[in-house]
Amino acid sequence: MTVPAVVVAASGGGSNLQAIIDAIAAGSLNLRIALVISDQPSCGAVQRAIIHAIPVCAIPYPRRATAAQRIAWEEQAMSVVHCFAPDLILLSGFMRILSSETLSQTSVPMLNQHPALLPDDGGDDVVLPDGRVIPALRGAHVVRDALTRGLTVTGCTIHRVVPQVDRGPVIARATVEIDPADTEATLHARIRLVEQRLLLDTLHQRVW
Repeated sequence: MTVPAVVVAASGGGSNLQAIIDAIAAGSLNLRIALVISDQPSCGAVQRAIIHAIPVCAIPYPRRATAAQRIAWEEQAMSVVHCFAPDLILLSGFMRILSSETLSQTSVPMLNQHPALLPDDGGDDVVLPDGRVIPALRGAHVVRDALTRGLTVTGCTIHRVVPQVDRGPVIARATVEIDPADTEATLHARIRLVEQRLLLDTLHQRVW
């Protein structure tokens, strides 16, 4: 049986990448990390890939990139990705928004992890199982936004990537209750634990 190959794109510490590495090593996840690609050569995800002898490609992203530089970076990055013939591309803490042109030229399924709850319909509200309605938080600071807005619950979502940011079809999600004493750091840490379990379950079931 062929072991599915995944390319992981990351910009940060790589804790979710590590969770995948550990699950594969433990034999609980039948998957192969074909490549880790990053826009931040010195980030933790790159270092984790090197430590575990995983192929890695780090292409620095230009500061204040022009539209032409952005497209050039994406073309270079995706040309490397496709050399590894992945069955899945996972954006895991990857802090770049891919253009519609790049997405339209990519036939490989692409998933994104998002540390907040998103609705099935790409709308602006999330209806919880108990009937509560909370705003769908999108962008790069959703953990902070959850606290700023005084929400009592948040969570995490795994969704397919589409040109509209954080509006792709939802694959899986899980809720995380917010404690009144939570800080951005403590809440983010608890979301991350739930997010890793959700991610591993999604990868195990191959529902992408």
